[in-house]
Amino acid sequence: MTGPAPNPYAIDYLNPPGAPSLIPPGSPQWRVFKNVVALGIGGVAAVLLEFADARIRSGVWDHSTYKIDPVGRSRRTGIAALAGVFAPADTARRIIGGVNRMHRKVVGDTPSGEPYRALDPELLDWVSATASYGFLEAYHRFVAPVSDADRLRYYHDGEVVARLYGVENAIRSDADFFAMLDHLAPRFEPHPINLEFLDIVMSGRGAPAIPRGLHRALGHAAVSILPPAVRERLELGPEFDLSGREAAALRIFGKLADRIPVPNSPPWQSARRQGLPGRFAWRSPDAQQRLLRRSVAAGAASTSQA
Repeated sequence: MTGPAPNPYAIDYLNPPGAPSLIPPGSPQWRVFKNVVALGIGGVAAVLLEFADARIRSGVWDHSTYKIDPVGRSRRTGIAALAGVFAPADTARRIIGGVNRMHRKVVGDTPSGEPYRALDPELLDWVSATASYGFLEAYHRFVAPVSDADRLRYYHDGEVVARLYGVENAIRSDADFFAMLDHLAPRFEPHPINLEFLDIVMSGRGAPAIPRGLHRALGHAAVSILPPAVRERLELGPEFDLSGREAAALRIFGKLADRIPVPNSPPWQSARRQGLPGRFAWRSPDAQQRLLRRSVAAGAASTSQA
């Protein structure tokens, strides 16, 4: 239920020089969050998992601009997510604090009369879990395999951001995610809003960063990474199946996005701010570790000379 975030051009990812990010360079989080395909597919899957619960579905639909401005709302959510990984830590804390202040105002009742509030610990935990799992699983399936060790590190490194959002039970493994899912699953239900949301995405209005022609594939891919029991509970039938051709196209684009640097993007500028090459996030994990060791060594040499 992320509220407004700053304009992307208002976030200075280059300054102050040397300022650390909440998530350190070299983390699997950097690998995942610099990839537009992982963010697109994972973000849609996360929303579907959130909308499965009537309390979150009502909170988003009744208190955000998604119905009238899906592109703007998606962009603001994406900006907040990128800031948590790449912005200077103090800037990220300020942005997350603003989101939390907006969430304090999100209270109401579901159509069945059940009260909800965005800062309910159970809802905060689930929203955080769906995003963490969705982005990672999308990267794993459509960009490049993520080892078990890197999956655990991805969850561990993301916990600092989750805590700032007020999350009490940040997931630390896939097993944690599925345990939380099993606890909430009896509440899950199909709803026309789920279909309306997918229609927005597959029309291209909710995923502006994905090239024209891949929007329908993106929606189908997001459905494909939902746990089968959730997909069945939401009644997302065979009309949402991902075709082999769609999967192949997304994997090609995902691999290109993983290898071709985007100058002056948040990960590029964040690396430069922290004394690393702009291309850092697009290098292989081994190459990243070599660059980090050189950076540490250079810093130690500079300190000794001083």
